[in-house]
Amino acid sequence: MDEELREVGEEKDLGVVIDRELKFSGHLAEKIKKANRIVGLIRRTFVTLDESIFKLLYVALVRPHLEYANQVWCPSKKKDISAVEGVQRRATKLLPNLKNLPYPERLRKLGIPTLAYRRSRGDMIETFKIVNGVYDDSVCGGLFVRSDRATRGHGKKLYKQRARLNIRKDAFCNRVVNRWNSFPDSVVNSTIDYSLRYRELESQAQ
Repeated sequence: MDEELREVGEEKDLGVVIDRELKFSGHLAEKIKKANRIVGLIRRTFVTLDESIFKLLYVALVRPHLEYANQVWCPSKKKDISAVEGVQRRATKLLPNLKNLPYPERLRKLGIPTLAYRRSRGDMIETFKIVNGVYDDSVCGGLFVRSDRATRGHGKKLYKQRARLNIRKDAFCNRVVNRWNSFPDSVVNSTIDYSLRYRELESQAQ
């Protein structure tokens, strides 16, 4: 039986709301709203919070909503970056002894990095896995193009494709290239256990 397909402006796939213009504004709004709702629940449930309990609750219940699949929807506009970061900014004010401190100082005392830093760090970890064959090549094999230019640095440099539109320029396979190519050979060709590789990538991405 023939069935006419309905045209829609956005669709959710594996938990990510994808719109026709690939701006992910609907996804951002949904996740920010959900994360703020959980922050409000924590505020109403716990009369007093110390730093260790807050960090445990925030990392387990709030932050995952702001980071799930962020390689796909990573914001590039300042207003979107600020909106996502604003959840963590407000959440860290739940602690009475920290609420009057500047945001960077609150993060330092809690031992929590900015969400922007964590997205950048996550990009580098995923790039490392793809380039070094941790993932199945049949899934990620064609995502990057290796550079054939003989330049200084490591031998696993990637080719950055030209992009006319911001959608393409800010896509994962393009936005990670410059930072990945700037890493030293000791990082991209490390043969030590994965936990150490990730720590090296974290320090290089700062």
